[in-house]
Amino acid sequence: MSLKDDLYQRIVDVLVDEFDIDRDEITPESRLVEDLELDSIDAAEMIVKFREYLPPKVDAGMFREIRTLQDLVELLVADSEK
Repeated sequence: MSLKDDLYQRIVDVLVDEFDIDRDEITPESRLVEDLELDSIDAAEMIVKFREYLPPKVDAGMFREIRTLQDLVELLVADSEK
């Protein structure tokens, strides 16, 4: 399994377990706000859940730029490759 696949699966697991989102509704193209109905409080909770994967320079402001699950995976992978 690639790093991207692993991170994506971890994100999906958190969305299902912590935010009660149906696994069948989640795709890499799922928009966090429009499709998955996550709000700013949910985003803050996600930052806490993924703190071990997020680089120190990623803050809530940068997280607001993320629109889709794929955006989040790309952010995490890009930093891990540095």
